[in-house]
Amino acid sequence: MLNDRIEAKWIDLFAQVFEACKVVPGEACAILSETQSRELNVMLAELALARLGARPFHVKVPTPVQSAPVPIRSTGASDALQQLGPAVAALAQSGLVVDCTVEGLLHAPELPDILQGGARVLMVSNEHPEMLERLAPDRALEPKVKQGIRMLRGAKAMQVTSPAGTDLSITLEGARVGGGWGYTDRPGSVTHWPGGLCLCFPNAGSVNGRLVMAPGDVNLTFKRYLESTITLTIENDFIVDIAGEGLDAQLMRSYMAAWGDREAYAVSHVGWGMNPAARWDSLAMYDKRDTNGTELRAYAGNFLYSTGANEVAGRHTLGHFDLPLRGCSIALDGKPIVIDGQLQGDLA
Repeated sequence: MLNDRIEAKWIDLFAQVFEACKVVPGEACAILSETQSRELNVMLAELALARLGARPFHVKVPTPVQSAPVPIRSTGASDALQQLGPAVAALAQSGLVVDCTVEGLLHAPELPDILQGGARVLMVSNEHPEMLERLAPDRALEPKVKQGIRMLRGAKAMQVTSPAGTDLSITLEGARVGGGWGYTDRPGSVTHWPGGLCLCFPNAGSVNGRLVMAPGDVNLTFKRYLESTITLTIENDFIVDIAGEGLDAQLMRSYMAAWGDREAYAVSHVGWGMNPAARWDSLAMYDKRDTNGTELRAYAGNFLYSTGANEVAGRHTLGHFDLPLRGCSIALDGKPIVIDGQLQGDLA
């Protein structure tokens, strides 16, 4: 449907985003990719950095041998670098790292070392540039996301409910809080484009209750809208029951069990979408190879529940689900910030 062709408008687009990241002439900028990366985005990054007068260079590594028992999709936890010291050092010494790996560095084990070197990392989600174009970062989003981050940091508890039956309690004390708006100009920071998300990684034993996924909610690992209800029972962070009679629940039970890893059933992060330009229904318009699903993580008012690795809780696994839910209400210390899927107050 979409041609992998360099378009002048996309070079302009990438240049605009890099300008928002405060790229300056002469700055050393690394473009990280792997042999299975979307080559079109790699080329657009190089041309846009050159247009700005930066000094781009490539760090390209072979895509590693598959080690998981099932296909891995859309995790944000790239294993492309494989702790390769010289490559990590080159990235850490760069001003900007344009991350074009297939899965992204967001949860990769090498990311702390790269950030400690002072690099700012822009994860260009593995999307076709047609989607990146539609979701070019909006400066007006930054203060709203920052406000959401402040609210999360100042709260002790999150409560999530929905007409479908979700009733989830999340303790926020000790959580690591973050978010992004699609660009970053601060050394030692990371963000992803498309942006628009507030989230936290809860401490161990912080999440309890029931998460009910209704038709129209999304399983982004499968890049699939649900057509039947799934009810997850969560005790002390871990999914202890996956109830549902339809194919959606069967797929989820089968995929999680295949890992043979209890950590795959635990919470990774929770949060909500902030981007009014992102659309819940866009997944229906793309072939699976042309989207990484980042837009659906970020659409305004969703509740995002994710399973898998959580360094704050001391859990590590490649098993991962990102599950954006519609129509939820979210409260921080009893104050509603999302009601029936609509952002409230300063966040709207």
